[in-house]
Amino acid sequence: MDGVTATGVRATARIVARADGRVGTSLPVLEGQGPLALRRTRGSGSEARVMVVGAMSGPLGGDRFAVEATVERGARLSVGSAAATISLPGQAKGEARYDVRLDVADGGELRWLPEQLIAAKGSDLHVTTRVDVGAGGRLVLREEQVLGRVGEEPGRLTSRLTVRVAGRAVLDQELACGPGAPGGWDGPAVLAGHRAVGQLVVVREEFAAEPVVARMLGECAALTPLAGPAVLVSAVAGDALRLRRVLDEALDLLGG
Repeated sequence: MDGVTATGVRATARIVARADGRVGTSLPVLEGQGPLALRRTRGSGSEARVMVVGAMSGPLGGDRFAVEATVERGARLSVGSAAATISLPGQAKGEARYDVRLDVADGGELRWLPEQLIAAKGSDLHVTTRVDVGAGGRLVLREEQVLGRVGEEPGRLTSRLTVRVAGRAVLDQELACGPGAPGGWDGPAVLAGHRAVGQLVVVREEFAAEPVVARMLGECAALTPLAGPAVLVSAVAGDALRLRRVLDEALDLLGG
């Protein structure tokens, strides 16, 4: 662990995936700290799989968590989490931060599929996800956020997602929800009373030659082609289960 201070816990987890030269993927760097434990699990084919296992509660107020994953040329990596991440109020003052930094080289492939993030009552969390994908890289990224546990008022959650492909920004969006967020977050133009919101980003070379057509996916989800070989699916739902179902169906539609 980077350390426990008067302002909260500092922890960073790092993953590097590298082609092993035998049609597989090795993990020369797999370093977890404190509340961010990493476990390699059984993969399939040339893909390596890693689970993020929460060893402590949190993030709590004042905590600073970070996850960094690098996928080198020819490597294939899938990252999930063993359980939902729950943002909780803490004794330390100030917001908690959770920063994710993903780099996928040309010819690399990353599937980033963590469980949902839940903003519990009284919490204040700022999440930043930055992704860089090489010109021939492939990406499947899912983010799911839930405002409050069952029967509970939401905490405050600010989430920013930035995706660059071949050095060009194709997506840069921020969403702020919960107490203290700018007005209108729960109105018809944003969450419309729903408590679960998610994004699915898929980057593939073939989208450049055969662009995906923008369309609605039911009443509460939309598929949008981005300015590059990438697609964004945005969805809201009444709960985490229904949100996952919508995003899974969208991923199947896009070829898994």
